[in-house]
Amino acid sequence: MAKLRAGLIGLGMMGRHHGRVLRELEGVELVAVADAFGDPHGVADGLKLCSSVEELIAEGVDMAVVAVPTMLHEEVATALAEAGIHALVEKPIAIDSASGRRISDAFDKNSLVGAVGHIERFNPALQRLRQRLEAGDLGEVYQIQTRRQGPFPARIADVGVVKDLATHDFDLTAWLAQSRFTSVSAAISRRSGRPHEDLVSAVGHLEGGIITNHVVNWVSPFKERLTVVSGEGGAFVADTVTADLTFIENGTFETEWDSVAAFRGVSEGSSIRYALAKREPLKMEHEAFRDAILGRSMNVVTMKEGLETLRVAEAVLEAGTNGTVVTL
Repeated sequence: MAKLRAGLIGLGMMGRHHGRVLRELEGVELVAVADAFGDPHGVADGLKLCSSVEELIAEGVDMAVVAVPTMLHEEVATALAEAGIHALVEKPIAIDSASGRRISDAFDKNSLVGAVGHIERFNPALQRLRQRLEAGDLGEVYQIQTRRQGPFPARIADVGVVKDLATHDFDLTAWLAQSRFTSVSAAISRRSGRPHEDLVSAVGHLEGGIITNHVVNWVSPFKERLTVVSGEGGAFVADTVTADLTFIENGTFETEWDSVAAFRGVSEGSSIRYALAKREPLKMEHEAFRDAILGRSMNVVTMKEGLETLRVAEAVLEAGTNGTVVTL
């Protein structure tokens, strides 16, 4: 069977990782790369280096990865859609939801696989956590908390921390819970002198009553990527930096003291740290995209899901700016 011919547009920090994985991916051949500003990391390495999406399309690619700045997503992605090329677009899907809707519609109209690079879904710890929740190991889910903190990345210039980082958390939260956000409130701040926000604390509600909390910033001297899911049977703690998943069960206690017998609570019970096969999330994301194109499975983050996540991010920005609760 002939290999899928792949192209890559956008050769910055993320683009170079996409290039590496595309070269390793079974059933796929990276045939050309593109960037109007050249190839600072040497991703081309002997391949055709194009200066535009039109040049890339002319190389006869079947699929492409879009890793250009967010403000250029619509221009590049819609050109690929009109040319009949399947695309994996880095998150967020677009600079705003109107642009994201046009991208999604273009791929739907041309019956193409369009995916969004919300890579956290492919983290081994979150994949196993999703399996455990589906199996009912936690019982009813009460709350999902995320913390995503670290220093400011100089490569980001066109969006703030909400669209660049917090979109990971909005997507993984809705995916873990299999439930949509219904409302959000937030506080945002700008501490680094940049035009975009670099700190957010958000509270959300999902369909079915789950409460969510998200602390995200670019002002911490340490890197933290943590997801905590609390529920009827205890709590799962997923660290997506190390891809570790721990379950801490509820240690229930009983009392015969009549005046407090009606109060129900928990104490710390036994803990389990799961042994996981720790494959690279980016490679798993690319495999899912390839398999979707080949009709084997559809485990990608769809453009409609990417658009819904962007709508949540915009609601958080609105809530943080105006000090209101925004209903989705």
